[in-house]
Amino acid sequence: MTPRPSTPPRYSQYWNEYLETMPREVLDQHHLRRIQALLRYAYDRSPMYRKLYDRAGVRPEDVRSLRDFVEKVPCVDKADLLAAQAVNPPYGELLADFQDDMTHQFYMTSGSTGVPLQVPYNHFEMMKSAEHVAIMCWAVGVRPGDSMYLAFNFGIFVAMWMAYHAAFRMGVHVVSGGGVDTKTRIKQIKDFKPTLLFATPTYALHLAEVAREQGEDLSSSSVKNIFVSGEPGGSIPSTRTAIENAWGAKVYEYYGASETGALGQGCTVQGRMHTFEQDLYSLVLDDRERPVADGQVGEHVATSYIMLTQPVIKYKTHDLVEVHYGGCECGRSWKYLQGGVLGRTDNMITIKGVNVFPAAVEALLGEIRGTSEHFEMHVWREKGLDELLVRVEASLDLDRSCYGETEASAQELLRHRARVRIPVEVLHPGALPRYELKARRFFDHRKTGTRPPRSQKGVSL
Repeated sequence: MTPRPSTPPRYSQYWNEYLETMPREVLDQHHLRRIQALLRYAYDRSPMYRKLYDRAGVRPEDVRSLRDFVEKVPCVDKADLLAAQAVNPPYGELLADFQDDMTHQFYMTSGSTGVPLQVPYNHFEMMKSAEHVAIMCWAVGVRPGDSMYLAFNFGIFVAMWMAYHAAFRMGVHVVSGGGVDTKTRIKQIKDFKPTLLFATPTYALHLAEVAREQGEDLSSSSVKNIFVSGEPGGSIPSTRTAIENAWGAKVYEYYGASETGALGQGCTVQGRMHTFEQDLYSLVLDDRERPVADGQVGEHVATSYIMLTQPVIKYKTHDLVEVHYGGCECGRSWKYLQGGVLGRTDNMITIKGVNVFPAAVEALLGEIRGTSEHFEMHVWREKGLDELLVRVEASLDLDRSCYGETEASAQELLRHRARVRIPVEVLHPGALPRYELKARRFFDHRKTGTRPPRSQKGVSL
């Protein structure tokens, strides 16, 4: 029998104390060395990057400092990667290294733009990604002998596969929720008594909702820690609180994407996410692609040192984050993102000159009494201007006679806090669809030139 790799001492709060507490100046030296090696690797092996850098007039040896990297090396985004793959599908000119004997798992992005990005993982990439999950879990007290429940079907959602491999790395038992329905998963959790749960925020809430309908109270279950991924929620106070109250457990967010691998981990100081600086150079840039100051908001731009089959260098995630460099009360020196992902640059809505982000609206909805965590946002264009409509389910204990009053309260809160009028419709409980993985909550009708479908109060869409 092959023994598993060793883990840190049980008493240590760090998976790798040397890397997780490395001073900023040493971290910057670490980043420069790895960036220089990565640029040379990508230039020599990936036709997409070689053509990109030749057009920009920059070669790997031109990058002698992190400032050179920021100022000289061009950014890429998903459209660039998709175009490179389209040259010769499935991987095209993006591919740098495909090893027949090592590349053993294949994923794709969810294809929200209509075309999924193909993402192969080799053994090294998956095991390093699993180690990032282990770092996050270890930081909040997960230890060998704990048990992990994976609430998903084993499909293309790569984050859950990373968690699966991380469990073996940590000596944690795995209980698989693949291939069964929600009611069976609730029974499995009751029978097998896992101590941690991996799920999307939406599905963690859905499990608790179905359990309540069955007369089960998951707040007294064996689950002590919940790790959520795939959509915002773990760092949004109202959503996090709703999950924690439903489960009687602490909630932490795991942040990443199929094409980049892991990007950030939830911190014991909840509402924060540390970027994985041992294997990631994380820039936060303004709209002119200049670094923002400490405590400011910008777009998260990621460079991964572990994604070598298809390199990811200065990749624009389109995620808006607030970055802090000065260390954290948890003891880690890695930069952290306050509030997690605050919004997306590619789904910003401008209403009467005011920029509105769906994640900010979600956070405000959680403050409205009489509403649940289930909502939808519909945006369309009227006479050349963006319009937004919010539909939210009432809580189970809200009398139908109070729906109108709740709508008025919600609209007033959004007007006061978002500084623009946003119509709100309150629907009866169960009116909106439920999702196992990523919930569909944002509907952009601007692409089709249509208005949102009609909805009557108390009637499902």
